Amino acid sequence: MRLILIKSLFIFTASFILVGCQTLKNILPGDSESTKNECSQWKDADSKEDDCVDWDAAKFGSMAKKALDNNNYDKAIKIYEAMEARYPFGPDSAQTQLNIAYAYYKNSDHDAAISTADHFIKTNPRSPYVDYAYYLKGLVNYKRDIGFIDRYLPTDGSQRDPNSATEAYNIFSELLRRFPTSKYAADVKHRMLGLKNKLAMHEVHVARYYMKRKAYVAAANRAVGVVEKYQRTPAIPYALQIMQEAYTKLDMTDLAKDAQKLYEANFANTPPEDIENRPPAQKVWDFIGLEQ
Repeated sequence: MRLILIKSLFIFTASFILVGCQTLKNILPGDSESTKNECSQWKDADSKEDDCVDWDAAKFGSMAKKALDNNNYDKAIKIYEAMEARYPFGPDSAQTQLNIAYAYYKNSDHDAAISTADHFIKTNPRSPYVDYAYYLKGLVNYKRDIGFIDRYLPTDGSQRDPNSATEAYNIFSELLRRFPTSKYAADVKHRMLGLKNKLAMHEVHVARYYMKRKAYVAAANRAVGVVEKYQRTPAIPYALQIMQEAYTKLDMTDLAKDAQKLYEANFANTPPEDIENRPPAQKVWDFIGLEQ
């Protein structure tokens, strides 16, 4: 009787373990049904290559990179995100986050790219690749307002909203402050020079707008700001000219003369803005006035 009881108990226990194993198999990541659903997000109709049932982390990474190389950024994002979900604590999990941010950037999903880069910075503050996360954030803002029109028409970015340019400049400044020896430093400095010129000319355009509206005090203040904040940029001579004109209109003779002296001392041989010799396409663009 005791022997029968022991056998029954053993059979019951073994059955419970088997059922438990089957249950765990169904709920753990990587089960066949879950994996099929993951694959279906990016799988081509007739492609067996995209069947990710038996993929390991290395296979996920190689397939995502292949999608990136083929400019299929949406597919790359989905594969990287599936990889991150399948291997959240893998040795390459941090790199996967950066890859997702980069894929979002290439896919022109700017907000998602910045959000992902921010998440990486917060969760991996001591990573040797934190400087790249900052660099990527700067690039997103640097190129955020460059669209189809800018690639084919001679638009003037300095006449548009400067918020993205300002944000890019601030992020790049933070990168240089925190990582002065970063391998991205040289490129960042070059981009910051262009951004500084762009922001300075934006202030000149605003000052000119105020001059047209006869808001001479506001125009003079904007021009003074350019001289004080954006030294050694091409905007300085234009700012001095605006200061001279605005102060003259305000009967502030001494200040007008000071602006004139500064201009003559530093830019006497600088040719004035050549309006008539602009390229034809630029004349048409300015005539339409879409950037005013």
